[in-house]
Amino acid sequence: DPCRNFHCKRGKVCHVDKQGKPSCICQDPASCPSTKDYEHVCGTDNKTYDGTCQLFGTKCQLEGTKMGRQLHLDYMGSCKYIPHCTDYEVDQFPLRMRDWLKNILMQYYERDLDTSGFLTEKQRNKVKKIYQNDKRLVAGNHAVELLLHDFEKNYHMYVYPVHWEFHQLDQHPVDRVLTHSELAPLRASLVPMEHCITRFFQECDGDQDKLIALKEWCHCFGIKE
Repeated sequence: DPCRNFHCKRGKVCHVDKQGKPSCICQDPASCPSTKDYEHVCGTDNKTYDGTCQLFGTKCQLEGTKMGRQLHLDYMGSCKYIPHCTDYEVDQFPLRMRDWLKNILMQYYERDLDTSGFLTEKQRNKVKKIYQNDKRLVAGNHAVELLLHDFEKNYHMYVYPVHWEFHQLDQHPVDRVLTHSELAPLRASLVPMEHCITRFFQECDGDQDKLIALKEWCHCFGIKE
């Protein structure tokens, strides 16, 4: 099968011509496998798609057009009303996000105590210092004042989680900048719960080059030079 090891990017599928030569053609959205309701996704055109296959197939068919360039995965789930993000809310967003990232690493560390695999040895050693800090806030919804106070008092505990998340996302390729598609896994899952995440990342892009460099990312989260 000429298509066996022939890789096509999202929205395209392998097709073999009469000479037996493989090439990538746009996925027909109508031929995508049926999905469950919870697999539906919302596009940046505010239209609900049955799944990512249908969304990226549609984007591929629009390649070269303005609509195609603007169509991306917005968030997981069917489209719904996302409230406007106020200036005050976007200012508070990094406080919650830093705390959330720190708590994710804490959970990974706890799970690794029973079965290893979530973190590498190097990562575990870094997280261990944070984990053992008895001033660590218990996971939960905390007042903005408390999160701000903890960030100022225990600043060193928040630096690694912010760096760690950047490197988790910086994968295609690893080049110390985040593209729209690299941010998508984080954004798409959080938009319905954190309606400020889109504006936050737009404002993170200080030079407006549609890429978020490590320096811009850290600046957004209040990490010093």
